[in-house]
Amino acid sequence: MPRLNKKVTNELIDSLPAHEREKLLSRCTQVDWKFGDIICEANQVYQHVYFPLGGFVSLLTLIDDHPALEMGLVGNEGMLGVNLVLGANKASMQSIVQGTGSALAISAEDFRQSLLDCPSLSTLLLRYINVLLKQLTVVGACLHFHSIESRMSRWLLMTQDRTHGDRFYLTHAFLANMLGVRRSSVSLAAEALQKNHLISYSRGNIKVQDRQGLRAASCQCYQTMTDFYQQVMD
Repeated sequence: MPRLNKKVTNELIDSLPAHEREKLLSRCTQVDWKFGDIICEANQVYQHVYFPLGGFVSLLTLIDDHPALEMGLVGNEGMLGVNLVLGANKASMQSIVQGTGSALAISAEDFRQSLLDCPSLSTLLLRYINVLLKQLTVVGACLHFHSIESRMSRWLLMTQDRTHGDRFYLTHAFLANMLGVRRSSVSLAAEALQKNHLISYSRGNIKVQDRQGLRAASCQCYQTMTDFYQQVMD
């Protein structure tokens, strides 16, 4: 794999002191992700951890024979593999690429050494774990208490934040799994958002037309998670 030779766009790495950032980057390689790639299965031993640049992943939980349910998203604001920071070596959830792009990969062994060599990295990632825990608890409550339309609006905002654009591709089936609902429910919610000119949606191609309107349609969960990230990480 080629060594990184472009500007870093991962917020965690960018916030490190220069000397720690360079030490970490010297151990990283850049990898490409495409939609649908499974990065890690639940209970799989981590061989690498990842700092997304342009791509992002869904964190999915699987129970019995039910479809996978999304509990979190990780984009260039975070990293995949924080379990290693806590001393665990296995993934707790399945990670699947939802946004095509690239990431910085570092072997689990080199990452553990980096935690020893870079004290600011350890402190930063403990704060990020706090953010992930908040995301998991908020999403869990959101899935139980809020309407499909408001949940879909929240999810589209989170996705747009990580695509850094207003267009992305998602099928009804994929959206249904992410939201834990039937495809027919996704269709109704998408139609309502489209009728209000918040999005356009055709054959899986989504365009956010009115972000402010989408925020108004979303439940408070989106703002809660956004504010918490800023409070903890800034």
